[in-house]
Amino acid sequence: QVQLVESGGGSVQAGGSLTLSCAASGYTGRRYCMGWFRQAPGKEREGVATINTGGGSTVYADSVKGRFTISQDNAKNTLYLQMNSLSPDDAAMYYCAARPTGYYAVPCSMASSSFDSWGQGTQVTVSS
Repeated sequence: QVQLVESGGGSVQAGGSLTLSCAASGYTGRRYCMGWFRQAPGKEREGVATINTGGGSTVYADSVKGRFTISQDNAKNTLYLQMNSLSPDDAAMYYCAARPTGYYAVPCSMASSSFDSWGQGTQVTVSS
């Protein structure tokens, strides 16, 4: 399994921006699907965005399209989530996740059950 450590969470006002980072280690040389998920109190964990580290294909939840951007820095083994125009609805614990994939360019599903490596999470709070 890949080891993942998130950082960058914090408190912002509505309309503000944050960038989350996820440092990864323990790669076995395979290509991976990586993703960001979030869970607010009393709600189920939901997928935010995924990226295929091989071909770079991305998938976004409808609720964040146009506001969030997932990206990767392969040299640093780091995944990012740039979040703009934040609203109180975006407040949650954000988790980074990874799983191996055999496909180079196929977009990665946001089904959380398919991911087998998870970080500890980073909290995002948005005040109105």
